[in-house]
Amino acid sequence: MQNTVPFLDVLIVGAGISGIGCAYHLQSKCSDLTYSIIEARADLGGTWDLFKYPGIRSDSDLFTFGYDFKPWKEKKAIADGSSIKAYIEQTANENGIREKIRFLTRVVELNWQSDKQYWLVTLRSEETGHTEKVAARWVFNASGYYRYDKGYTPEFNGQSSFSGDIIHPQQWPENLEYEGKRVVVIGSGATAVTLVPSMAKAASHVTMLQRTPSYVLPVPTQDPIAKHLRPLVGDNLAFKAARRFNIAKQRWVYAFCQRFPNRARKIIRDLNAKMLPEGFPVDTHFNPPYNPWEQRLCAVPGGDLFKALSNGSASVVTDNIKNFTETGIQLESGEHIDTDIIVTATGLNLLPLGGLVPKIDGKAVSLPQCVTYKGMLLSGVPNFAIAVGYTSSSWTLKIGLLCEHFTRLLNHMKQHDYSQCTPIADPKMETQPLLNFGAGYIQRSIEQLPRQGTHFPWSMSWNYAEDVKIFRKGKVDDPALVFEKSLETKNTAEVAL
Repeated sequence: MQNTVPFLDVLIVGAGISGIGCAYHLQSKCSDLTYSIIEARADLGGTWDLFKYPGIRSDSDLFTFGYDFKPWKEKKAIADGSSIKAYIEQTANENGIREKIRFLTRVVELNWQSDKQYWLVTLRSEETGHTEKVAARWVFNASGYYRYDKGYTPEFNGQSSFSGDIIHPQQWPENLEYEGKRVVVIGSGATAVTLVPSMAKAASHVTMLQRTPSYVLPVPTQDPIAKHLRPLVGDNLAFKAARRFNIAKQRWVYAFCQRFPNRARKIIRDLNAKMLPEGFPVDTHFNPPYNPWEQRLCAVPGGDLFKALSNGSASVVTDNIKNFTETGIQLESGEHIDTDIIVTATGLNLLPLGGLVPKIDGKAVSLPQCVTYKGMLLSGVPNFAIAVGYTSSSWTLKIGLLCEHFTRLLNHMKQHDYSQCTPIADPKMETQPLLNFGAGYIQRSIEQLPRQGTHFPWSMSWNYAEDVKIFRKGKVDDPALVFEKSLETKNTAEVAL
């Protein structure tokens, strides 16, 4: 008797904000297709289920970071992690998506079967270790871009000699007691500027120890557009207006920083100086050696970091670490910082495709040899979509458009009885790194990523207005895409191995 396995039209990897968004668009625009979401964790939310450190929040406003189909109704524009997770949960529950998620299940192998035109997917239970196989016509990888099990921590000399706790924000202990204790937060990125003011409320003192400063921009706690329009026109219209305004603002700020870097630097410096005590060494601690938006700007709602620095509950030190000691950190300048707890807010470890390595007929795909098509498909890899967002504005703005275009592609294939779609790139085409972004976690692993071309549709676009035209209204059919007709029966719940 011939073995059979369950068959899906689309298998989504990851139940974070991207995976839930993809599921919504599939249900809305491809309602006759079957799908399932595979999630290795015990709950949905992805990043917003994983991170538990004090003050965890988005670094973008939720009017642009959230879904365009579900208005953000909270007062805070930049939201805390629990509110974002609740928002994702509401989306899943309201749309019947939760029951399509298989929790505590990990995708361990993806193998494209050319003779069958589907992915044979091996799943493993995180509880029992039991494995099983399913078949999927398409795979949409929404598993994120970094390692969930381990953040990036450089090796510090003498680390083992420190007598206190050393913690990475990604593995925050549930019951860490830091009230009344001295804390050093190593780092200057979004996580550090979030942790410092949050921990300063209870710690005896928090020191932000940075090797290199970042640009830190105070932003309003509430969005002014939404705040004034909600009482007049209601949540939905206020959300649409605030979303349009913030999309335009993000684009304008990025363009201004690119075109007038010195003026942008001065504006940010003046804003910082205005929020800090007179005589504070702004140019020592908030004057990065690079131009604005060569790395992400760190947003601080209500200027909370500057308030903590101003009231003395926190301080900032810009120096290099020589070594850890039993009681703290010895700096190269000769200064010693006494502390009880060290938090290494030193970044992420990039993990392309969540660590998955797709295979085609048993042969592993080399990601660095692939070129991205419209930032969502990989050259030479059939029926495989990825979720790569913006780095110069809200990451998820791009993901939403990719999901919409993905459903348009699926409907185009259904209309023409296609079962396979493969982007084919000119092997002589000049390529460049996928992400032109200076963040340390990107630069440490840039060679592990697929690449991009130098022209459309192989180059990455960072312009939302242009992408709306391309992904919502542009042609789906393309000479760069090779479509193939179906080889076997469609709309079946099982297929033969």
